[in-house]
Amino acid sequence: MTQPALRVAVVDDEAPARRRLRDLLADCAAQLPLAVVGEADNGADALALLSEQPADVVLLDIRMPGMDGIETAQHLRKFERPPAVIFTTAFDAYALKAFEVHAVDYLLKPIRAARLLDALGKARSMAAPKAEALAQMRSAARSALSSSERGRVHVIPVPNIIFLRAELKYVTVRTREREHLVEESLTKLEEEFGDRFVRVHRSCLVARAAIRGFERAAGDSGDGPWEVLLDGCDERIAVSRRQQSIMREITKN
Repeated sequence: MTQPALRVAVVDDEAPARRRLRDLLADCAAQLPLAVVGEADNGADALALLSEQPADVVLLDIRMPGMDGIETAQHLRKFERPPAVIFTTAFDAYALKAFEVHAVDYLLKPIRAARLLDALGKARSMAAPKAEALAQMRSAARSALSSSERGRVHVIPVPNIIFLRAELKYVTVRTREREHLVEESLTKLEEEFGDRFVRVHRSCLVARAAIRGFERAAGDSGDGPWEVLLDGCDERIAVSRRQQSIMREITKN
């Protein structure tokens, strides 16, 4: 029985590199049925494309401005059926050891047709890169979080986040526009983004840039708990007694 054509997406911030890959894919199509479902020049647009046009495999450049290829691959895992990922890179041999250790497939630029054909031939049996491997391969905090809703992956730029609040197995991500649910650990998020967020309660991290002050909660006695006043959000977040020292730190600075 003939297998359906392999659906391929091309993601690279350089137009000549995307053209080169399209030409190579056209050459490979003579030996391996495939179809290019689209291309993107950055990670966020790639996620939007793949929400509309599912792919079996993504040829993904690593060094892109903003959201790089490693982070994009992390967000791709949020899809119901995550595509296989083949990284394209000009990294030197020393840096490539990280890919080999984690069994992540890659193509070294300049890409050769034979090597691309071999990688595509294995793509149907490849699983998406493991979350732990991608996290270890990243050298910096992510530029965005992502949530999966009704088959789409929504990108949430970290600078747009007002607060992060733990809700059972999920974390609520609040922006000016709306709330999202992400399946992440609040503790891990604090470790990753500790320079941007401050813990005001056991279950809540608040963006430092969004804090406009602190105020006592309304009450008959006038000595209710302290609350954080936030830009872009009417909701007030209680400050636990254990974390009240953070008020002195922030108001001092």
